[in-house]
Amino acid sequence: MKTYNIPKNVKGIIFDIDGTLYTNVKYVFEQVDVQVRYYARLKNISVEEARNKVAAYKKQWAENHNGEKISLAKTMSAFGIPVAESIQWRKMLIKPENFLSYDEKLVKTLSDLQSKYKIICVTNNPVSTARKTLQALGVSEFFPEIIGLDSTGLSKPHYLPFSMALEKLGLEAKDCVAVGDRFNIDVELPLKMGMGGVLVEGVEDVYNLNSELRM
Repeated sequence: MKTYNIPKNVKGIIFDIDGTLYTNVKYVFEQVDVQVRYYARLKNISVEEARNKVAAYKKQWAENHNGEKISLAKTMSAFGIPVAESIQWRKMLIKPENFLSYDEKLVKTLSDLQSKYKIICVTNNPVSTARKTLQALGVSEFFPEIIGLDSTGLSKPHYLPFSMALEKLGLEAKDCVAVGDRFNIDVELPLKMGMGGVLVEGVEDVYNLNSELRM
């Protein structure tokens, strides 16, 4: 876990979901790959060709943008698949209940955090997909609000999803912390917006977040 500019008086936490509130390499991979496989079927190309095409585009993007990562939604948009269509793919194809299960330790952690802070999720998945993920983990009740890809039509990293989260929380950036497993996607922009940041390697770090924020 790495922390950045944690406010002295934290009032709100903006959580990423995938790779943050659970650790499941197979499911993280499947969320991307199931869309790539679907793209291959639509374009009548092999899955391997589709995977290589996506990987090559992402690599070229990073080389042209100082190592920055690009989201799958933006990648697919470059291939002629509008974000609105990507949203429908995700709703149809991603099945968190097939990979995730109730996490008692996460339930306790979020219960403790919610008693001290306002919390919300910002995700690059649609709200309905994110909700199913939280339900599978047993933590949906802690997040009455989710900012998803279909909330703004824009993927992280973009200021609008984070700004919307701050508005829903009723808090200023200086009073909040963004928590996620990808620095470029989940943490870097919130830091520029004036928030604190916590970079985690998975849910095991989230279990320790309460003590980390009080240090």
